[in-house]
Amino acid sequence: MNETPTYPNMSSGHFQWRTVQVSEWLFCLSILSTCFPIKVYPIVFLVSSIISIWETKSKTFPTWALFLTIFSAYALISFGFHYGGQSAMIANLAKLLINFLFLFSAANWISQRDNSRLLQLINWTLHLLFVLVFIQLLVYHQALNFRLLAGSSSSGQASMLYSANLFFWGLDDKNMFGARIALLGFIYILIPVIQLNRIKCWRIIAIFILAYLSLSRTPIVALLLGCGYLLWASSTKKYRIIILVLLIAISPFILDKVIRIDQLTASNDGMGVRLVYWKAFYEHFLTISPWGNGFMSAPSFLSKYADFYHGEPHIHNTFMTTYLELGIIGFLSYLLFLVYFIKKCYQQSPKPHWWIACFLPLIAIMCILYSGYDNDLVIYLLLLSLFSMLGKIDFGQIKIGI
Repeated sequence: MNETPTYPNMSSGHFQWRTVQVSEWLFCLSILSTCFPIKVYPIVFLVSSIISIWETKSKTFPTWALFLTIFSAYALISFGFHYGGQSAMIANLAKLLINFLFLFSAANWISQRDNSRLLQLINWTLHLLFVLVFIQLLVYHQALNFRLLAGSSSSGQASMLYSANLFFWGLDDKNMFGARIALLGFIYILIPVIQLNRIKCWRIIAIFILAYLSLSRTPIVALLLGCGYLLWASSTKKYRIIILVLLIAISPFILDKVIRIDQLTASNDGMGVRLVYWKAFYEHFLTISPWGNGFMSAPSFLSKYADFYHGEPHIHNTFMTTYLELGIIGFLSYLLFLVYFIKKCYQQSPKPHWWIACFLPLIAIMCILYSGYDNDLVIYLLLLSLFSMLGKIDFGQIKIGI
C-alpha cells in the first residue's frame, strides 16, 4: 500500500513557498491558462499531464475512467467516419482528447498526495483570476458608458458587451464566460467551507456581482441553485426563513432584469433559441441514428429541422448533443462516466447534501449549454475530486459569516 505523502504547508502561520512543487505550479497555471486570450491551455494541460503521470507512483484506472475511455474512443471512431477536411472537427477532437487526458492524469495525481498546500495555491490562483475577470468586465462596460449596468433588454443587447477588440481575459462568448464564472466561482465559495468549515458571504456576493456584470443568465441560475442549496442545508430554521424572505424580495428584480422572463420565448433571446432547438430534437428524435449522426453533426441537424437556426455548433444541451452526435453508445458511456465520477467523490466523503450542492450548478449548466468536453467541466470535476480527498464536511458545524 502506498503511503500518502504529507507536506509542511504552514510554518508559524506562513506559507512555505520553497516547498511548492513544479506539478502544483503547473496545475494552477492550467486553471489560469484557460482564461488567456491566446489558446495555449492545451500545451499547459499536456505538460501538466506528463508531470502528473511521472509523479504518480501507483497508476489506477477507476470505473469512471473506463467509461470515459469508451466515450473518447467512440468519438474518435465517429470522427474517422465523418471527417471531411473541416479544421473545426480536428480542433474539437484534440480538445476532447487533451482535456480528458488531463482529467485522468490529474485525478490520479490528486488521489495519491497531500493536497492541503495545493488547495491554498488554488485559492490564491482564483483570487487573481477573479480580479482580472472584474477588470475585464469593467473594461467592457466602460466602453458602453456603463449603460448596461442596470441590465439588458435581450440576449442580443447583452452580447453587445463582448467586444473582440477589448477582450484580454476569460472568454469572448457571453454564455461560456458566464458558465466559467459560475463554476470556478462556486469552487471559490466552497474553499473556505473545506478549509475552515465556514461559508464566507463576501465571496458569494462578489461572485454574484461578477455573474451579474457578465449579463449572462447562465451563472445566475447555476449559482442560485448551488449557493441556495448550500446555505439552506447548513442553516437553522431561523436562517432558512431569512433566506426565503430575501429570495422573495429580490425575485422581481432577478426575473425582470436578470432572467428577462418576458423575453424567454423570443426568437432573438438565448432561451427562445434553446426552446426551438430542443423542440426540433424531440420532434425528430426518431430520425437520429442509434449510432449517432456523427461527430459535430448538430449544425446539419438544426439547419434541417429547427424552425430557425443561428449557426451554433450544438443544441445548447450536453446530453441532447451527445446523443445526437454519438448515439446510444456515446450517450450511455458519457452518462456513466459522470455517474461513477460522482460515486467516487461520494465514497471518499459520504455527505449527500455536500455533493448535491456541488453538482447542482454543473448539471444546470450542462442542461442549458454544451459543455461535454470543455476545459471548464474538466477543471471543475478535478477540483471536486480534490475536495473529496481533503476532509469530511459536517453541515451541522458549518458557520455562516461575513
